[in-house]
Amino acid sequence: MAVKIRLRRVGRKKAPMYRIVVADSKSPRDGKFIEIVGQYQPRTGDQPLNLDTARIHHWLDVGAQPTDTVRSLLRKAGVLKQRHEARLANKLQAAAVPVAESKSEEA
Repeated sequence: MAVKIRLRRVGRKKAPMYRIVVADSKSPRDGKFIEIVGQYQPRTGDQPLNLDTARIHHWLDVGAQPTDTVRSLLRKAGVLKQRHEARLANKLQAAAVPVAESKSEEA
């Protein structure tokens, strides 16, 4: 089952609101979904984006793929940059630990 993070349209005519949901890629746009992880209101000027970043990170970790629109929203909110920096810090920390251990074994 391929899982996507995508938009689900709600709201009345000419006043769209979108829920950011995790859903099976084969389900219809406004159909069955697994979990709601955020909300996007493009017509409001203040705070158009509301995200549950912990759940978004969880779903990205287990392999969910965001659609192009959701990816751009996550980029604007800084979620992808935060995720990249955390992964880079873990990688650098993992690379630094073996070097320190090998020096202590030689001494």
